[in-house]
Amino acid sequence: MSASLPPLPESREPLGAPELLELGPSVEEQCLRADAARNRARLLEAAGRLVAEHGAAALTMEAVAAAASVGKGTVFRRFGDRVGLLAALLDHSEKKFQAAYLGGPPPLGPGAPPVERLRAVGCASLRRSVEELDLQLAAERSPDRRYTAPPWQLLHRHLVLLLRQAVPDADCDLLAHTLMSSLDPAVVHHLTKRCAMPLDRLEAAWIDLVARVTRTERPAAGVPTGRSPGAEPSC
Repeated sequence: MSASLPPLPESREPLGAPELLELGPSVEEQCLRADAARNRARLLEAAGRLVAEHGAAALTMEAVAAAASVGKGTVFRRFGDRVGLLAALLDHSEKKFQAAYLGGPPPLGPGAPPVERLRAVGCASLRRSVEELDLQLAAERSPDRRYTAPPWQLLHRHLVLLLRQAVPDADCDLLAHTLMSSLDPAVVHHLTKRCAMPLDRLEAAWIDLVARVTRTERPAAGVPTGRSPGAEPSC
């Protein structure tokens, strides 16, 4: 019989936790992802122009393909159908809005007093609704899902936090819902289209509402109301 092999010497180095080798995407995969992101942004930009110029009714897969100078199949592969395209376009807009009020420059973003941020976020929301009203109405959820949508809930939580700093003795959760009712796209549509109210009047009303809710003074250089003193309401 052959002699047994001598035992291996014991390592004197301490045994630590096993380290996982992190494998990231290859350079080729990164390039493909970057190209896909650029193509998607290009399609959304073209879709946004169509909505701004001709309304959401003019937004078709064929029209977006023509505006972006790509084949129709590219648009279908990227978004699936028109509903998916509308959702992606609204999501793109929503993310920009969220980034602005969560981390952008003040007064919309952090760094300004809570009342100033309340004024700014409402005016920004109103401007956004007026600019893309057709898109927001086309993507409007049913009443039983409208107030559970993540964008609505995130904005509600943001208003609650600002209200707790400005009026800590109030029912800030319910008060935030009350404030947000005046930012609803359907309300903005009614006021701007049916009642012919200009955007500056809606902004002035929001600033006045924030001042009354928070028991603070209106800013000295307020937003113009767009109506002469004593003018009757449009509707």
